[in-house]
Amino acid sequence: MNSTTLRDPRPEDPRALSRLPDMREESVVQVRGLVKRYGDKTAVDGLDLDVRAGTVTAVLGPNGAGKTTTIETCEGYRRPDGGTVRVLGLDPVADAAALRPRIGVMLQSGGVYSGARAGEMLRHTAKLHAHPLDVDALIERLGLGSCGRTTYRRLSGGQQQRLALAMAVVGRPELVFLDEPTAGLDPQARRATWDLVRELRADGVTTVLTTHFMQEAEELADDVAIVDAGRIAVQGSPEELCRGGAENTLRFTGRPGLDLGSLLKALPDGTAAAETLPGTYRITGDVDPQLLATVTSWCAQNGVMPDGISVERHTLEDVFLELTGKELRP
Repeated sequence: MNSTTLRDPRPEDPRALSRLPDMREESVVQVRGLVKRYGDKTAVDGLDLDVRAGTVTAVLGPNGAGKTTTIETCEGYRRPDGGTVRVLGLDPVADAAALRPRIGVMLQSGGVYSGARAGEMLRHTAKLHAHPLDVDALIERLGLGSCGRTTYRRLSGGQQQRLALAMAVVGRPELVFLDEPTAGLDPQARRATWDLVRELRADGVTTVLTTHFMQEAEELADDVAIVDAGRIAVQGSPEELCRGGAENTLRFTGRPGLDLGSLLKALPDGTAAAETLPGTYRITGDVDPQLLATVTSWCAQNGVMPDGISVERHTLEDVFLELTGKELRP
């Protein structure tokens, strides 16, 4: 299936995807002051979020940060306790009947009858829409041809993920929400999914995705929103977020538990050092040849054999760790 398959061949259709790029400067998701509580726990605490039309927005956050609750509220599955949510100009709860035909939702689990065959379920979903994609081409594109007659419960985790993705996009949505779209996929299937998301964007479809893969966010996202403690900590393009940090990062591995206080005394003012994982060290600041020489000299003086020394640009993972202090884990 090539990229043209995603476009509606009927030019008279007012919802033809090829016409949507003219809307790119519009905000199709607007969240203002969102509050959501579960008993005494506040999961989302005054969150603001904007998603521009025709773009891919990645929503990142550690477990429990509130990102899933935020996305489920935008999808209409949760009723907010405070604030406002507008999706394609509509209230996801009050206007659910009008909104559902215009959006696609890929859940990480559920939403499919366990006894239904994969091909039957996808064709049934396609029939619910006025101008669906070519089902056979979509099956071929996502590598589902060999499991079309297999019941959902017997599909592998990766096959279930690909079927959920196909069901989310088969109706030619204006906006699609993808929850961990490549979780459990092999590298080839992950790349195929990335290509499909890029083609959706090229056809003007807006995509909001949550992911635990930093590389996925960097590869696909026009905007990244990092959620922490129920609020957006920062939002911007990957380039903008990375540009706001240190120009360079020095990384190396050694034995766990090195005395970083001693190392910092030997380094210039304004330099920071952290053990991000046991035995994995990151130094940020003005990383130049002199700093590299100082680090290797300190290691020699302290009997440390550094391994895998590298100088890197500030990454999205660096930004995430600095803002949340936590690793992004599935």
